[in-house]
Amino acid sequence: MSELAQDSERHERSDALEKLGQEAARLQALIDTVPSFLWTSFPDGSKEFLNRRWYEYTGLTLEQGKGWGWKVVVHPDDLDRLIREWLALLNDPKPGELETRIRRYDGEYRWFLIRVLPEFDAEGNLVRWLGSDTDIEDRKRAETKLLEDEREFRRITDAIPQTIVVLDPSGDPLYANQAVLEYTGLTMDEVLSSEFRARMFHPEDVEKVREERQAAYARGVPFEIEQRTRRKDGQYRWFLIRLNPFRDEQGRLVRWYATGTDIDDRKRAEDRTRNENVALREDIVRSSMFEEIVGSSEPLRRVLVQVSKVAPTDSTVLLLGETGTGKELIARAIHNRSTRSNRAFIRVNCAAIPQSLIASELFGHEKGSFTGATQRRLGRFESADGGTIFLDEVGDLPPETQVALLRVLQEREFERVGGTQSVSVDVRVIAATNRDLTSAVAEGRFRQDLFYRLNVFPVRLPALRERISDISLLVGYLIDRYAKK
Repeated sequence: MSELAQDSERHERSDALEKLGQEAARLQALIDTVPSFLWTSFPDGSKEFLNRRWYEYTGLTLEQGKGWGWKVVVHPDDLDRLIREWLALLNDPKPGELETRIRRYDGEYRWFLIRVLPEFDAEGNLVRWLGSDTDIEDRKRAETKLLEDEREFRRITDAIPQTIVVLDPSGDPLYANQAVLEYTGLTMDEVLSSEFRARMFHPEDVEKVREERQAAYARGVPFEIEQRTRRKDGQYRWFLIRLNPFRDEQGRLVRWYATGTDIDDRKRAEDRTRNENVALREDIVRSSMFEEIVGSSEPLRRVLVQVSKVAPTDSTVLLLGETGTGKELIARAIHNRSTRSNRAFIRVNCAAIPQSLIASELFGHEKGSFTGATQRRLGRFESADGGTIFLDEVGDLPPETQVALLRVLQEREFERVGGTQSVSVDVRVIAATNRDLTSAVAEGRFRQDLFYRLNVFPVRLPALRERISDISLLVGYLIDRYAKK
């Protein structure tokens, strides 16, 4: 190689080294300006390099910081733990995080998060450790404050005699106050287990409110349920459980707070009152149900036997008989002995309502559906929802109303006059007529399909001439009744 070529190669090598030095200086300047502490360690854990920010913060010299000299700035209470954790990483090289307090140049200690990353060569040998230290003092203080607030919260809730349970967004328990533990006799671990509901509440109530509870959790709005809670002696008492959601600043659901109030005495009082009302109602029914159905003749006894059989069912009943045979009294007797006795009994005299208004009377109407319809009006079927409707003189219904009635009997729904929305109802129908519906069907004045729907359980009421033996009883009853007046 000529001397000229050698000079050119030396210049190129010199330029490359100069550029490499400039790049290293720029990288060093960048590392020194990073607010976090950056460092590298040898495979044995001793420090190879620490950036300027670390030295400025600790006040140590370059010589003091290298090797294992960094230990002098670690809080004495943290040093043994930190070295153990650091050596554990050295024995199993992998990324990791450590926390410790580091002394500032003025003597104050602050918490730092240390992140470490091993660097390997092409053959997989550990070359060095790369690390950074980030000041987390504010976060640690916030965590400490949060813990103090939580301890204060627990002290407060433990002093409250009412049972309190804190749940996560899905309804799993996170904490229970002392009142819960004392009442149930459970430990905190047992309350926080996945089986806590089975341990605390009556199995029947847990199953009964499961879907309601899950739906309420999904909605994220306050709700309340009544459940029997097991006391530590094994007895169950009724509690009103109120659950209120707690949301963070972004509106995210983070907690449920459940409070329990013992309502067992109230529930027992309600049960006593309910039982007393039932007994009183039964007594009234027994004493008054047939008070105006006077007689002991065989034809009347047959009717009353039929009433006793059909009343507990939901079957449609068709009362047949002449005017004055007591069809409404029998209809009321059927209602009073049914499971719907505590709901409405609505009577409609189909013969007394103009045919132009009968549909509106039975099914209601929407505002503006006809002249004079200034507002929505509910019909008799909606008023009888859950109870019984008595359609007296059903044979006088016009054809178009017969169609609507058939729909109610078949599908349990109808539309108001002028409306388009279907209205569902749960109504027992008792119909009555003094007409011969079989002849009306044959003559085309009454729908055959409606007749079959009404004629599920026919009851024929005898006229007085068919029970002559009851006349003396009726005379005595009427004398007693009107003599009192």
